Amino acid sequence: MMTPSIFGENLFDDLFDGFFDFPAYDNRAMEKAQRKLYGRHAMHMMKTDVQEHDDHYEVDIDLPGFQKEELSLELKDGYLVVGAAKGLSKDEEDKKTGRFVRRERYAGSMSRSFYVGEEVKQEDIHARYESGVLKLAIPKPEEKKPQVEEKKYIAIEG
Repeated sequence: MMTPSIFGENLFDDLFDGFFDFPAYDNRAMEKAQRKLYGRHAMHMMKTDVQEHDDHYEVDIDLPGFQKEELSLELKDGYLVVGAAKGLSKDEEDKKTGRFVRRERYAGSMSRSFYVGEEVKQEDIHARYESGVLKLAIPKPEEKKPQVEEKKYIAIEG
């Protein structure tokens, strides 16, 4: 069903939720599930691709509009925490003579964490930021081979 939209948001999001959820409307049901999972502001999440290689993982995180200085990476208790914070510049605050009709660029912070393992050290992770994409190379922890325990039998008397 086509419904009017203003600024990319459906005017009838809440009004008709559940009414048209038939198997023929799989796409709508999927959108509804994603909206429940991520909320209405899913577009602001750090979109991430993780690619596995033999000895490492490559992680690409979309962070458009951020400067390198606004990003932070922290390794804590086996978790890699990626943070991004953006504030309004003084120039933008001085230009506030007009009234915003819609504002999609925002000031604030966001973070996301990934479990990389206790064995990974800070110096093992390589990060590069170019064209709005944070590229990380994270080594895979070495697989520990299971130790074969020697069986210890007890003699039975009798």
